[in-house]
Amino acid sequence: MSELLRLDGIACIRGDRLLFENLSLSLSRGDAIWLRGPNGAGKSSLIRLAAGLLRPAAGTVVRRERCAFIDEASALDPELPLRRALDFWSRVDTIDGPVTERAMDAMALAPLADVPVAMLSTGQRKRAAMARVIASSAPIWLLDEPANGMDIAAQSRLVAAIAAHRGNGGAILLASHFALGLDNLAEFEMGGAA
Repeated sequence: MSELLRLDGIACIRGDRLLFENLSLSLSRGDAIWLRGPNGAGKSSLIRLAAGLLRPAAGTVVRRERCAFIDEASALDPELPLRRALDFWSRVDTIDGPVTERAMDAMALAPLADVPVAMLSTGQRKRAAMARVIASSAPIWLLDEPANGMDIAAQSRLVAAIAAHRGNGGAILLASHFALGLDNLAEFEMGGAA
């Protein structure tokens, strides 16, 4: 398998607090790693380090492919209708329209295409953010609590999207307080204070 992401000897300090040190992991095509641990253990910080949004205090991060990132913010313009907000990211990622349509369909968002992002419920915004990740065609998905606010049907769609991505050679780094029922999921336990 081809390695897509490697973190070697990573340390992370936020404020005056050492969250973790000497942490190493790698993702190859088809892999999925579930980051587990209590609140404050550094799961979100690790995902941000992998995305290049934070710098490690020590160690190296090597990304061999593009990443798509999701956290609590949807990264979608709240004033725009959903379709136009997703189209913005399609242009940034140089993705064609049909890919965006398929991503919206994967997350059951077509009926909401003309609704301003600000008017979407929490679960709908999470589905929209996930559609942005799907449409990016990035081989590495960095998912920080992607199912928060999703109902059971939306969680099933999320699981199906993750399985399809892995089946197509993509890789997932996932922080979640529950497993989502994903198959062949490697677990990475992180310590830390609750």
